[in-house]
Amino acid sequence: MSEKSYSYEQAGVSIAAGNALVKAIGPLVKATARPGADAEIGGFGGFFDPRAAGFKDPLLVAANDGVGTKVKLAIDHDRHDTIGQDLVAMCVNDLIVQGAEPLFFLDYFATGKLETGVAERVVASIAEGCKLAGCALIGGETAEMPGMYAAGDYDLAGFCVGAVERGEQLTGDKVASGDVLLALASSGVHSNGYSLVRRLAADKGWKLDRPALFDPERLLIDHLIEPTRIYVKSLLPVIRSGRIHALAHITGGGLLENVPRVLPEGLHARIDVGAWEQPRLMAFLQAQGNIEPAEMARTFNCGIGMVLAVSAEDAASVQADLEAAGETVFVIGAIEPGARGCTVQGSAEDWSAREAWEATHLA
Repeated sequence: MSEKSYSYEQAGVSIAAGNALVKAIGPLVKATARPGADAEIGGFGGFFDPRAAGFKDPLLVAANDGVGTKVKLAIDHDRHDTIGQDLVAMCVNDLIVQGAEPLFFLDYFATGKLETGVAERVVASIAEGCKLAGCALIGGETAEMPGMYAAGDYDLAGFCVGAVERGEQLTGDKVASGDVLLALASSGVHSNGYSLVRRLAADKGWKLDRPALFDPERLLIDHLIEPTRIYVKSLLPVIRSGRIHALAHITGGGLLENVPRVLPEGLHARIDVGAWEQPRLMAFLQAQGNIEPAEMARTFNCGIGMVLAVSAEDAASVQADLEAAGETVFVIGAIEPGARGCTVQGSAEDWSAREAWEATHLA
């Protein structure tokens, strides 16, 4: 009696499904081609030529990130068509704050059993994010790992490389007392704080497939799954004009912890939350969780996706240029002498009719 013959397919890994996915996503990847990259896939690595991209003496800047538990919302509600933009955004927005133009992107998609329809939708959304950021999707990895993930689950990671001409990088060394803080509006929760969002949804029994209490024209899940805004194309021209002293991407840690990361010693950022109206979604989250203002300011972006430090003389022109590029811009505070850190302050009228409050984070 002959012994049983084993195959990779019987172990839960389908080589055929992987090959089918590579074939399906080929046109999506090719559509992200840009100078410096042909965006073909199938090799063992992807090439990029900085000279072809127009750089003379570039410094390379690299970033990697994930999407966190927002992926779980996408999985549970079959919303795979924008989650890839979140992945790209979390990486390219980290590069732009260094003054770097994103050049190329690689993704990592891991799952227990490859469902090519789902994977293709995710990769299509990654490709769309790359087009919005102006970078090429030059490769990636699809990992099928039976037993590692529950049925239907997957996780994502992204890796991006950008470049900035030597001497033009943003390091925060130009920030000075008296600089004005401008803020660019977020498109929603972006990709941080979702463990708390999901905990609230479970504890409060939210019906995510029904209209939001604060917006009867739109489902709550649509508000929560709104993809992270990509700021690259609107910010690059202003950065290259030399008018931006520093940029802070408002991710995990919120305003309180991210703004100090771009300040030199001896300077302090003071932000007034009365300078912009808290989005209805943020007000909803705060009310549902009875979340203290200071906790909001270090957990969620509170409607702000990016903070810029610019000179008082340039503030008006920078604001005008960014608004012309489609951004919503607020003047939210200023830089002053003090311990390196950030103070966020408000009053009863600012957030959820609470008493006056102030929260400070020192770097």
